[in-house]
Amino acid sequence: MGILSALPSERYPPKRARRRRPFRSLMLMLLALGLIIPALAGAYLLNLGRIIDSETTKIANAFPDEATRPQPAAATGPLGRGAGSAGAGPVAAGSTAGAGRSLNFLVMGSDSRGATTEEATAGTGSNQRADTLMLVHLPADRSKIYSISLMRDLWVGIPEHGKAKINAALAFGGIPLMVQSVESIFGQRIDHVAMIDFEGFVGMTDALGGVQVNIPAPFVSAHKQTAFSAGPNTLDGEHALEFVRERYAFADGDYQRVRNQQAFVRALLAKNLSAETLLNPVKVHGVISSMAPFISVDSGLDSVTLAALALELKDVRPKDMVMFTLPTGGTGTSADGQSIVLPDPAAIGALSAAMANGTMADYVAANGLAGGN
Repeated sequence: MGILSALPSERYPPKRARRRRPFRSLMLMLLALGLIIPALAGAYLLNLGRIIDSETTKIANAFPDEATRPQPAAATGPLGRGAGSAGAGPVAAGSTAGAGRSLNFLVMGSDSRGATTEEATAGTGSNQRADTLMLVHLPADRSKIYSISLMRDLWVGIPEHGKAKINAALAFGGIPLMVQSVESIFGQRIDHVAMIDFEGFVGMTDALGGVQVNIPAPFVSAHKQTAFSAGPNTLDGEHALEFVRERYAFADGDYQRVRNQQAFVRALLAKNLSAETLLNPVKVHGVISSMAPFISVDSGLDSVTLAALALELKDVRPKDMVMFTLPTGGTGTSADGQSIVLPDPAAIGALSAAMANGTMADYVAANGLAGGN
């Protein structure tokens, strides 16, 4: 016993103290997070893509016959590489054809319900009118977003229907005829089409928690007698809709309504691109979920295309969005007694040339349109 008790260390050497490896533990934790977070982000983005692709209405025939259409823009600028060029020939209806060329989007707002939306997206006539009509131009370098509003009473030639107000094209022949009419006016190809029902407009605004708009002068809406005060106003969906649709309260009617629509879209873009929104997955999900069921898009404008465009436009901020109304020749009366807005052929020609030549910045500066008109 004495020997055993005297030599404990020889038979049972003491356990070494466990060496702590905080650096290794930290690296393992970071590695785990590095695997988990992208997986969660990927699943989240896939879910958003699923909502966009499954909930939006796809317009099977959004474009007119290819033989009637302008050629797509040629690839120019720093983004144009290889297969991105579309200048060599026609592009399938609705396809983006890659980066490196300018793109044109036709955006319509409508208060249609039920069957009229289905008729318009199917390319048939209906009693539907486009209350809001915007031609959105993305230059080849994606440095800006140009949004040109077209007055809904603009008196133009509707293919195979003679002279009429531009918004009547939707009633005569649905979205394909509207596209053909706008392409005929500018001589520029429309690459993508989107139509949003005003019910989706309301839901999107509410999902963002309201949108703040700076109203230049007070007015009372004619329909609901709602008083809008001058200065910053945070509008919920219903009041936002009332704001962008009002025209009877203004001396210049539809002209001020278009300016109000532009102001709201600018504020909406700022809210969507704010850290408050982009860093809140719940809010992003809510915005997309609330508006997707009320949007109709051409079949080529899917989640993959939108993701690619978002990447190309990642450096664009609200200050880089230029919004103005297509200059017109004033108002007049048609032969059959309609109150109309007269086109300005010289202004349309200059704008068309700027879009085709990639000189929109020069056009805007020369005409003092940076802040609208």
